[in-house]
Amino acid sequence: MSQTQTRDHGAVSVSEFRAQAPARLQLRFLAGECDAPRRQLTSARIQKLGLALAGFKHYIHPGRLQLVGQSEVQYLNQLATDARREAIRNLDFARIACVLVTKNLVPPAEFIEEADECGLPLLQTPLVSSEAITVVTETLQHALAPRETRHGVLMDVYGLGVLLEGCSGIGKSECALDLIAQRGHRLVADDAVEVRRIAHDALLGSAPELLREHMEIRGLGIINVRDLFGVSAVSSPKTIELVIQLEAWSETLDVERLGIDKRQVEILGVEVPRVLLPVSPGRNLSTLVETAVRVHLLRAHGVDAAINFVRRHGELLRAKEEIKESSVDELTAAQNANQVSEA
Repeated sequence: MSQTQTRDHGAVSVSEFRAQAPARLQLRFLAGECDAPRRQLTSARIQKLGLALAGFKHYIHPGRLQLVGQSEVQYLNQLATDARREAIRNLDFARIACVLVTKNLVPPAEFIEEADECGLPLLQTPLVSSEAITVVTETLQHALAPRETRHGVLMDVYGLGVLLEGCSGIGKSECALDLIAQRGHRLVADDAVEVRRIAHDALLGSAPELLREHMEIRGLGIINVRDLFGVSAVSSPKTIELVIQLEAWSETLDVERLGIDKRQVEILGVEVPRVLLPVSPGRNLSTLVETAVRVHLLRAHGVDAAINFVRRHGELLRAKEEIKESSVDELTAAQNANQVSEA
């Protein structure tokens, strides 16, 4: 069976968020940088700080990034100095994970002083609020997504993300190499596949940075797929839509014969279609994997050979039964006619 390593990404520190943020955000600290590693963001949802500044501080949701835009800065600037400082102090900075000021605006000096004193990370970006919300939300969704690392090979086969799993030495990498070299398919990740749940029912697989574009082949060692086969042989992260489990053949192996029963495997709470392929000498794994993907794609378009076969078999049996019943009826009728004539 595949080995998995699940990691809890229910929180990300403000310093990690800044390091992972796209360059277009151009984030820089105005205050509280020293406490950025301690403050935790636990939600991808963004909240504007306007209501809290107006006195409704119970509207602050811990773990969210708080946004300060032009309306909030203008509101603070029009207050008298004492009222402004009181409004800022009423925010309860201990409950706020981080504040982001948009449009390169500079908040009042009192805000920066209080943030520095309380260790509240205060960030600034040149983006307008609407654009900043979109970029920050996408960044946090990526950073906070549930994830795990699975032992296997992720391939792009006919545009479908296919995860090959099986015990060490079963032939996953060799099968993937044949799919790349002989059949023109693309490698996403070998050996360690990082899987993230990016939506309620979607899984995105990718390669760790160090292993990207590389494979380990027993007897050859580490190879670079891009260098050997060109840029078209590697793929960017791919949505996982099919899992193919490679298992050594044995008499006790529960192998599907007709293909009627649809099997699934759960990854991060998402059910993914699964095919079990027995491995034995003489079997061409790359051909079998390619065929399994074709079958899956046909089923997705409503064409299922197994179901069609069972349906036709049923129709044939019913037709034979009808012919048999018809013959019995004709024989009975003939016998009755003979009895009448004899009488």
